[in-house]
Amino acid sequence: MRGASEIKTERARKLRNVSTDAEGTLWYRLRARRLNGYKFVRQEPIGPYTVDFICRERRLIIEVDGGQHADSQPDALRDKWLVDHNYRVLRFWNNEISGNLAGVLETIVTVLAEAPPHPDR
Repeated sequence: MRGASEIKTERARKLRNVSTDAEGTLWYRLRARRLNGYKFVRQEPIGPYTVDFICRERRLIIEVDGGQHADSQPDALRDKWLVDHNYRVLRFWNNEISGNLAGVLETIVTVLAEAPPHPDR
């Protein structure tokens, strides 16, 4: 189990069962290598955090946020920690996914193409 703690794993499992509509919509498009063959997983524990989606190969994290995340200091600290650990973070609002899914997917594909593969993959 790659060293993940049982507490973090259980939390991730619970989060998978209570995803928002926007997360579900995006997950449908990311899962099963549907987006240009890139493999994504959801609700992945990384360090002290659990991220919404990650493409491990490209070290790209995607977060889907509701209004409660506007100007969030904890999110800024989380993003800094992830960037300091060589991850790239994209954040999308729920309404972006529901109103402009094609644009969101285009942004993700562009960033994936720019990111070099992780050397361990």
